[in-house]
Amino acid sequence: MTSRNTSAQPEPQFKVHDHVVYPLQGVGEVVRIEEREFKGEGLLYYVIYIPVSDMTVMVPVHKAAEIGIRPIVSREEALEALDFISENPQAGPTDWKTRYQMNLDLLKKGSVMDIARVVRALYYRSKIKELPILERKLFDNALRILVDEISFALEISAKEVEARIFQQLEQESEPLEEEEEDLFEEEDEDLNFEEDEEEDGDDMEDADLDEEDDSEE
Repeated sequence: MTSRNTSAQPEPQFKVHDHVVYPLQGVGEVVRIEEREFKGEGLLYYVIYIPVSDMTVMVPVHKAAEIGIRPIVSREEALEALDFISENPQAGPTDWKTRYQMNLDLLKKGSVMDIARVVRALYYRSKIKELPILERKLFDNALRILVDEISFALEISAKEVEARIFQQLEQESEPLEEEEEDLFEEEDEDLNFEEDEEEDGDDMEDADLDEEDDSEE
């Protein structure tokens, strides 16, 4: 009979039926917590179902915080994020590739304010100049995640949340000053870079999950 390491496991922070936020993915539900053997050691795993992508992921309990899985924000924090997106953003990097990586890093951090910051910055940028393909996809992903979490926090429909977000962005915010617009002027975009990175942008969520699988091994 194979010996089994029964070292103490951390107590799960979440319980079955809790809703959590998974970075780059959105809101998911802990459908069960189960123990699996890995290299002779019994490890606890969260099994999380993410409805927006119809995907189920398994996350080791002891790595959940490291990965960035967190509870859904409170009602007050959700309202604060809605207020935040009505404020004018600071001028960001003029190079879209640098800007893309900066915003992707914010999404990976995964706080509701970081997500709101990405939505706000890319929305304003799109009013000045059409976004490159990767930035458009990043905006759509950030908006989806923000809508998903705020709708759970406020207990209202996603459709209503999205309408409120665009109302904040379009009606309550002052337009950028002309001198600020000048700061956003870019050199010609590197189309070869965009074509090479487009596939990576499509698969960025899967890549993060693969990295987690590798870390478990």
